[in-house]
Amino acid sequence: MIRKSALLGILNYCKYSGMLHKLLVINNFPQTHFHTSTGHRKDPVSKDIVIYENFESIENKSKKTYLEMIKIFETRGTHRTGHVEFIYSALKNMKEFNVEKDLEVYKALIDVLPKGKFIPTNMFQAEFMHYPKQQQCAIDLLEQMEDNAVLPDKEVETMLLNIFGKRGYPLRKLWRIMYWMPKFKNLSPWPVPQPLPNDTLELAKLAVARIGSVDIQTQISVFQSKDIPEALEDTWIVSAQSPTQCRLLSEHDVSQPIYVEGRFRIWMKNVPITYFILRGDAKIAPRSVVDLDDVSNISVPFFSYGIPPKQDIVPVPSVHEQEDGVIFAVCVTGTSGRDSLLSWIRHLEKNGNPNLASIPVVFTLKSPEKDLANIETAVATEK
Repeated sequence: MIRKSALLGILNYCKYSGMLHKLLVINNFPQTHFHTSTGHRKDPVSKDIVIYENFESIENKSKKTYLEMIKIFETRGTHRTGHVEFIYSALKNMKEFNVEKDLEVYKALIDVLPKGKFIPTNMFQAEFMHYPKQQQCAIDLLEQMEDNAVLPDKEVETMLLNIFGKRGYPLRKLWRIMYWMPKFKNLSPWPVPQPLPNDTLELAKLAVARIGSVDIQTQISVFQSKDIPEALEDTWIVSAQSPTQCRLLSEHDVSQPIYVEGRFRIWMKNVPITYFILRGDAKIAPRSVVDLDDVSNISVPFFSYGIPPKQDIVPVPSVHEQEDGVIFAVCVTGTSGRDSLLSWIRHLEKNGNPNLASIPVVFTLKSPEKDLANIETAVATEK
């Protein structure tokens, strides 16, 4: 028989190894008197993989099912583990459940972390980031809230205070968010409705109104391409033009072409809107050439008693006359195609710009109207 002290040493050495079961059988010891954590391992798969599979396997992806997943994780008991893996996987799948802008969901994720366990008890723990993995997870959660323009409230501060304490790094991150986000939230001079309308036409009106706000006299019009007899597309056109732009277009030389340029992009929050402009060549302003090295006629103001010479009066250019060209109009169409832009030119001709009939218009689109075909697919089709 093996001595008791030697047996205990072997048991401690082999506690988590596969030899423990063999030693117990050889020495005829009852296995119920020994407790090891290896006997309770049921699933060797890591928790983060299981969590990803659970989130992706849900068919009805909504806020209700998302909160149910959080409740299921919380019912695993007070000694549950895998908080960080669960929160990271939940943050990754937020867009699929359409809850990335919901403050209630972020509060539910913060509430998953245990209370009081991560609070530092001395200055060294507070300075060197006590439980860094959990604190970084909470910081990443707050970072995602900031990226999605979700403003936290007082309850979020109380929750983080109970989890990480007043010297935790997540609470410092929250205080910075609470200071800066309200300052930037209402800083834009072109506020948009919250939430954004789902109708593309309404978004186009907001985008064109923002672009045309440089001139308070800008008039926004909504046309239908089907009103033009020769139109090939049936779509809407949102156009912006001011009386100053109409005057500049009427003064344009009919022998010089004007250009329809695009596609340009303007962002309405996280939604891109494509717009086009009607542009002419820039006006060359007359400049007087002065030779700075000529000292033959130096005027001394102290001895100059005569009347100062007259100078030419130059009209101040409008905001539409830029260095790279003159902007005559701006538009957004439903299809962003060349046919809809041609209908836009015809509508401008009918609405206060009759000289467009005699001015050559050149379409200089930066991107093709349709997607390019795959070369391999085209070759296979020809064969």
